[in-house]
Amino acid sequence: AKDYELRQYETAKWVSTVIRGETQKEAMRQGFWKLFHYIQGKNEKETKIDMTVPVTCLIKSGCADFKISFFVPFEHQDSPPQPTDSDVFIEERKAAAIFVRSFGGFASPEKYAEEAEVLGRILRNMGQPFHEDFFYTAGYDSPFKLFNRHNEVWYFKK
Repeated sequence: AKDYELRQYETAKWVSTVIRGETQKEAMRQGFWKLFHYIQGKNEKETKIDMTVPVTCLIKSGCADFKISFFVPFEHQDSPPQPTDSDVFIEERKAAAIFVRSFGGFASPEKYAEEAEVLGRILRNMGQPFHEDFFYTAGYDSPFKLFNRHNEVWYFKK
């Protein structure tokens, strides 16, 4: 469909942290830095790990917790170094079919919510079953990239 795509993701490990009681924008900032320190060597092996994309944020309806995650690069998928920060953890996300809507520009929490609403409406109109109680935001660009930015919202297929 021109308004979204359906992707199949394989099981993979992500390094994550949960930020509670902050705005989404502030949670993203705090979470990003916790995860950035992990990939810069704040882990048991003091291993530097390449930055990967996307950076995701789990948004749950009516919940003030935000889970921010970095994809663990393929060369570390089998045994990622364990975090030394107790707020940072490795999680395995199971294989899943995900509905994805892409958009450009600088993404704000409001823009992500708006795009998720549009995607949800399209999926409901097409009779596509999906988990409506949460979605992920996915950002692919450094804050210093000014043009041709790529952002996504993800709903998991039921």
